[in-house]
Amino acid sequence: MGKREQNQKETGNDNDKKKKQNAFKQRQPQVMGGNVRTLLWIIIAATVAYYFYASYKEPNRIDMAYSAFKREIQEGNVDTITIENKHIRGQFKEPYKKPAPGGADTLSFTAFSTVNPGYDNEGLMALLENNDVTVEARATGNRWWIWTLILLAPWILLMLWGVYIRRQMGKRMDGGGGGKDGMSGFGGLFNVGKSRAKKYRKTDETKVSFNDVAGLNNAKKELQEIVHFLKDPDRFISLGAEVPKGVLLMGAPGTGKTLLARAVAGEADVPFYSISGSEFIEMFVGVGASRVRDMFDKAKKEQPAIIYIDELDSIGRARGAGMGGGHDEREQTLNQILSELDGFEPQESVVVIAATNRPDIIDPALKRPGRFDRQITLNLPERKARVQILNIHARKVPLEEGVDMDAIAGRSVGFSGADLKNLVNEASLLAGRKKKESVGKEEFEEAVDKIILGNKRDMKINDNEQKVIAYHEAGHALTAWYLPQTDPLQKVTIIPRGQALGATQQLPELDRHNLNREYLLNRIAVSLGGRAAEKIALEDYTNGGAHDLEQATKIARQMVTRWGMSQRIGPATFTQGQEQVFLGREMTQQKNYSEKTGQIIDEEIQNIVNSMEEKALNLLKEHKTGLDKLVEELIEHETLEKEDVLRILQNK
Repeated sequence: MGKREQNQKETGNDNDKKKKQNAFKQRQPQVMGGNVRTLLWIIIAATVAYYFYASYKEPNRIDMAYSAFKREIQEGNVDTITIENKHIRGQFKEPYKKPAPGGADTLSFTAFSTVNPGYDNEGLMALLENNDVTVEARATGNRWWIWTLILLAPWILLMLWGVYIRRQMGKRMDGGGGGKDGMSGFGGLFNVGKSRAKKYRKTDETKVSFNDVAGLNNAKKELQEIVHFLKDPDRFISLGAEVPKGVLLMGAPGTGKTLLARAVAGEADVPFYSISGSEFIEMFVGVGASRVRDMFDKAKKEQPAIIYIDELDSIGRARGAGMGGGHDEREQTLNQILSELDGFEPQESVVVIAATNRPDIIDPALKRPGRFDRQITLNLPERKARVQILNIHARKVPLEEGVDMDAIAGRSVGFSGADLKNLVNEASLLAGRKKKESVGKEEFEEAVDKIILGNKRDMKINDNEQKVIAYHEAGHALTAWYLPQTDPLQKVTIIPRGQALGATQQLPELDRHNLNREYLLNRIAVSLGGRAAEKIALEDYTNGGAHDLEQATKIARQMVTRWGMSQRIGPATFTQGQEQVFLGREMTQQKNYSEKTGQIIDEEIQNIVNSMEEKALNLLKEHKTGLDKLVEELIEHETLEKEDVLRILQNK
């Protein structure tokens, strides 16, 4: 055998030994943990068994007085007895009868037990011999160890439980193992301040790239620049550029913040650490700050690297705004993050990406230049982006011919990326329930209705209530149909869905970014159209318009106090607090207008709502024939599409 082959063989043997040692080390804490649990259960079972044994009572045995016991001997009804110290047990020759409580039945006993008072031993023995009673005597047992076990058992159980809890803490903090020095039961106590950030591992199954993110082009450009910097920092450093220290992703839930972070991890060929903001906080003071230090130390050792902090608002909430002091655990953790961001040297290629859907409560110190240099806002996707998102999520879905993603995107205005993913999944589930092999247009439309309007409810509605609901929804539909600058009518139904007994669906043809005064006023009129129809048909109102009134009042208040659309108030903004009670600001913030101005605001809101209700009433009176015809068709078919409404109104 050559020297080279021999070295390879020795190296292979060493590797095998190391693998076996590592496997033994990984297995050892589990074995020790299993032994502790086994011993714990054995002690519990033994203690419970002894308590049952000590309290065991033979069936059909009666505890009787000593005098009654002697009387039964004299009557010749005692067969055998066993004497142990002062305790006497035995068997009757004939069953001992005793009236049951209440006197209805009679209880029968074949065995007995009693206690010898100790002063009548000689007389008792003579009485037993005269009546031919078989006597068995037993020596008193020494049960000190049993009572010792009973006294110590709770403390032993408590100690073992404490060891077990510490072992579980060690596994949780160390990722499943114990301490390296053999103190496996106490590993968690010594490693509680270690970072719990997970290092991203790229695989073909989990890898996400920027091609998997539809829309969000501006955000992708910003993040692609950071990826390029980390891959080739010399190209930027030669031009005097410095790597951005932090990127803050801000947007509503479901807009793709976490997906973008996963795409960065898939694109960047650098270590990527991911952690949630809540994982820094523990019950022990100083643990969060220690974990922040440890996480940044690990990233600096492997630079260039990326740290991703999800839900930054859980630890980055504005300081000094609450009622408490400034020495709590969350605030210390935030201070440590600020220190670490400031502590970066220009040559350190470590970028922190954070995400939040509450940018309004983030501490201003985090958002200043030099910390989170770039703040990227992610908005809800527009129609073109919605089509791309639907196509991405439908790549693995077998689609029927005729499925138009552009039409589906047109019906899903206001949907986030997560909503669109859920839409495709709901359509697939509906097709699966129907035992179809592909997903068609019908399933997508039903999924849209389910998400927007809610699930159908199985409930019995009498004819009178159904007529009221039909008039209410027909009122919404007609006002939306005839008023200008309103979102086109899509569907009207009197099938109960979600919390509503009926629904009228409107969808804008284009994504709206600016809302003019006429459009907002007509929206209020449409909201009050159901109430106006009830007034015309029933000469009364029902409680079905509660949500409509809430929406109408909310729009009117914003028109008056925020958008300057009131002639009496003019171009001014009047706010009342920031609606951030949990920050402690609402308690000290005064409304910025006088009582007289507040009265004018209330009057203007009331005037807008009343005038729009009058407008809806006049419109429905003018088209009373169409209203009645629409109600008849709704009662007959329960759901009408916009084509059906057009046909009905043209042939009225």
